[in-house]
Amino acid sequence: MKNLLKTAAAVLAAVTICAGCSQVKPNEVFTVADLDNKVIGVQLGTTGDIFASDIEGATIERYKNGADAVQALKQGKVDAVIIDNEPAKVFVSKNDDLTILEEEFAVEEYAIAIKKGNTELTEAINGALAELKADGTLDTITANWIGEEAGMHPYVTPEGTTYPNGTLVMATNAQFPPYESLDGSEVIGFDPDMMRAVCDKLGYELKIENIDFDSIIAAVDSGKADVGVAGMTVTEDRLKNIDFSDSYTTATQVIIVRKN
Repeated sequence: MKNLLKTAAAVLAAVTICAGCSQVKPNEVFTVADLDNKVIGVQLGTTGDIFASDIEGATIERYKNGADAVQALKQGKVDAVIIDNEPAKVFVSKNDDLTILEEEFAVEEYAIAIKKGNTELTEAINGALAELKADGTLDTITANWIGEEAGMHPYVTPEGTTYPNGTLVMATNAQFPPYESLDGSEVIGFDPDMMRAVCDKLGYELKIENIDFDSIIAAVDSGKADVGVAGMTVTEDRLKNIDFSDSYTTATQVIIVRKN
């Protein structure tokens, strides 16, 4: 009899746990219009954060990185996550209970953040970007990180490159694959390779500092970093505190939701 009671208690406990697990409500977001009055997860300080703030009746939950926002979505704490398409694809590939809506949320241009008024560095970087676009290097870097040929075209510093101009410090947030992420203690991705190619053109040795995304502009403004490169979009609000280079790539903001 005691064993029977123990078994019954164990079954009841399991049912209780399962009932708690099933509390995540079904997905209700199927189009951009469905975001009205929903709870939306974003990475703090990103353009996803900025754009989401304009959605009618929405409650915005801000997280230090995209992975935390995605985890909140899985747990049912938010109804959707707004994030760049490439990181979204990485997150969804690792979570078969999530999907990306076909409808795009927004299209944006990424650029390099530079201290306001530092026209010399801005012009130099713009010149280097123009050369990298013209000679195909930027396309090769893109192909190495985005698309079917990812990993097949690693950037290699040209032989004979020297760094007579010293070190250039790049602030980033290595939580945004494939643009930047950590491989052990090394920051890798599209942005580090692009910036390394720029520095090779300009004669700088690149040093990368991994910090919180919402601290990057302050780091550049204070001189703790020379540039900020972290999938950053030019916005009117950011231009009040920082200058930007020419765009180096186009990106799309998308919406991640639960499948059920």
